[in-house]
Amino acid sequence: MDLIATTDALAAACARLAKFPFVTVDTEFLRETTYYAKLCLIQMASPAEAVLVDPLAEDMDLAPFYALMADTHVVKVFHSARQDIEIIWQGGSVIPTPLFDTQVAAMVCGYGDSVSYEQLVNDLAKARIDKSSRFTDWSRRPLSEQQLAYALSDVTHLRTVYAALHADLAESGRESWLDEEMAVLTAPATYDTHPEDAWQRLKGRIKKPKEAAVLMEIAAWREREARSRNVPRSRIMKDDALIDIAVHAPTTPEALGALRSVPNGFERSRPAGDILAAVARGVARDPKSVSLGERGRKAGTNGATIEMLKVLLKAVAENERVAPKILATVDDLEAIALDDEADVPALTGWRRQLFGEKALALKAGRLALTVDRGRVRLIEY
Repeated sequence: MDLIATTDALAAACARLAKFPFVTVDTEFLRETTYYAKLCLIQMASPAEAVLVDPLAEDMDLAPFYALMADTHVVKVFHSARQDIEIIWQGGSVIPTPLFDTQVAAMVCGYGDSVSYEQLVNDLAKARIDKSSRFTDWSRRPLSEQQLAYALSDVTHLRTVYAALHADLAESGRESWLDEEMAVLTAPATYDTHPEDAWQRLKGRIKKPKEAAVLMEIAAWREREARSRNVPRSRIMKDDALIDIAVHAPTTPEALGALRSVPNGFERSRPAGDILAAVARGVARDPKSVSLGERGRKAGTNGATIEMLKVLLKAVAENERVAPKILATVDDLEAIALDDEADVPALTGWRRQLFGEKALALKAGRLALTVDRGRVRLIEY
C-alpha cells in the first residue's frame, strides 16, 4: 500500500473519511532519543477504506488531519489513546473529539485492567497480529511492506473491535460509564504538564517532606533541561541520581560528586552548579508546605480495612463483569479507609452505586464477606 505523501492527497482522504460516523486512528512514533515524540506515521480507517499518512514527507502539512480530529461529527476511535492524543495535541493543538478508547471500553466490558490490543483483536475480530514490526525504526524510509501491513492492521481490526465493544456497551446500558474517562483524556490539562509537577512521578521513592522539597526543585530543573534540549530525561540525569540528591541534599560540588549515582566528574560541569542551586532552593522551602499524600502515609494504620476493601473490589468487579481498575484505585481504597466522605471517583456517580456504597457498608459493619465454593460472597445485614 502506498503512503499518502502530499497535503492535497491527505485533504482528499480526510474528506472521504469525514463522511462516516467514525474513524479508527493510530500513530507510530519514536521518542527514545528525544523529549518530544517524533511522529513517523499516521493510520486511519473508515468502514470503507484505510489509509497510511507519511508526516515526514517533504512539504507535508497535517492541517487536514488535525481538522478531521477536531470534527465533532466523527467519533475518533483509538486503543490506549493517551500517547497518540499527546502527540496530536503537541503537533496541532487539537484534541480528538468525540473520543472512544477501546482499552477503557474493554475495561468496562469486563476484559480486565489495561487489556492489550492484540487480545481484543484475537477475541473480538478472531484475528492475529504479527507484532514483529512493533519496535522497528518508523522514521526510516522507505518503510517495508511488512511494516505497512502491521501499521494497517492496527486500524482495520480496530473497526471490528469498536463495533463489538460499542454494541456490548449499548446492550448493558453502560455507555455513560465511559464519559468520565473520556473527559479526562480529552482535557487539555491532561497534556499540559508543568516542570513544577515533575517530582510527582518520583515521590513514592522518598519518605520525608524535606526530601520532597529538594526533589521538587531538582526534578523541575531536569524537566526544563530535557525540554530545552529535546532529549530524554534520563539523558540529563537518571531517576536514581535525583532520588539520591534529594535524600542527601549536597551543598558543595565535592558532596555532589561523592554520591554513587552521580556520574564521575559531573560535579565539575556547568549543570552541577544548577543542581546545587536547586538543592539550596529545596532546602530553604518550608517542609510543612510539602505534601507526600497524607492519606498514603496514614493508610498503614488502616491496613486491615484496606485489604478487606481490596477483596470487596475484586468481588464486585467479578460480579459486575468490569475491570477493578475502572471502579477504584488503591489510592481510592486508602482514602475510603480513612474517610467516608473522601473526594475520590469511587464515591461518586455510577462507581458509588456499584462499589462505593458497598465499601462504606463494609466499613460500617453492614456488609460482610464470606467464601462459597471458591468465590467471595457479599452478605448484607
